[in-house]
Amino acid sequence: MGKICVIGSVNMDLVVQTPHWPSPGETVTGSGFMTVPGGKGANQAIAAARLGGEVRMLARVGADAFGRQLLENLSAAGVQCDDVRVVDGVASGVAVITVCDGENEIVLDPGANHSLTPDDVREFEHHIRDAEMLLVQLEVPLPVVTAAIELAQSVGTPVLLNPAPALALDHDLLSRVTVLTPNEGEAALLAGLSREDASAEELLDVLQSYGVQTVCITQGARGITYRHGGLETEQRSAVSVEVVDTTAAGDVFSGALAVALTEGALFDDAAAFAQNAAAIAVTRAGATPSIPTRAEVESFHA
Repeated sequence: MGKICVIGSVNMDLVVQTPHWPSPGETVTGSGFMTVPGGKGANQAIAAARLGGEVRMLARVGADAFGRQLLENLSAAGVQCDDVRVVDGVASGVAVITVCDGENEIVLDPGANHSLTPDDVREFEHHIRDAEMLLVQLEVPLPVVTAAIELAQSVGTPVLLNPAPALALDHDLLSRVTVLTPNEGEAALLAGLSREDASAEELLDVLQSYGVQTVCITQGARGITYRHGGLETEQRSAVSVEVVDTTAAGDVFSGALAVALTEGALFDDAAAFAQNAAAIAVTRAGATPSIPTRAEVESFHA
């Protein structure tokens, strides 16, 4: 069982299905409204815990009903939450998500997530030092992410960065990342290239030139393209499933990849495990409710 530290966001997702995306000023009648615990940090932490990791999280929630539900959800999934603290006078993070034909659009209010500081990261140092991997995303303030990555590198803990939501990052910071898991749009922004014109191979060339050891670009229905260390570029087709909701697919992929790598799996095998976990997740509605268990992934693979 690999020890994984997660520093990231915890949100309540307000999800509604829509027959089509509304135009500006248009009201569309939706259906199937759900209030679902989410947030990229929480999704990845829960994915890693359900899939067999020993997971500890650093995060913040508000002193409201959502905050209580979010903490209970993390604990129920097996995430160690001693460092997920309640912030008075601030609302918990909220994501308003509309889902249409399996794809989603999201409006995010970070709320208490933006209460995290680099000082909080430094207090968390002994956990990062003891971990086999640090898992981070970009829904908390960038100085927090920067402090976490720099601290992990200084104590020799590998870093898996899921660079979402898309944000341009300093090349020096990227050079400290062990595994990078962007989607195509995020990869293009980080590389400073056009998503429409740049091939996956070109994106990998640029991102690895920054010093990232392993880059794995997720491409939705087209699978993944990755380069591990100095090895050849590899491409894996997507697992064929009936897509219901892609909300947490990338988070499940990153959480599952972290688990497999901390267990000593070869990267090819870890990527296959992560693809299977994500494939199960997209067949279900909601963020954390869609995340599979280890037994489900192993059964699916068999």
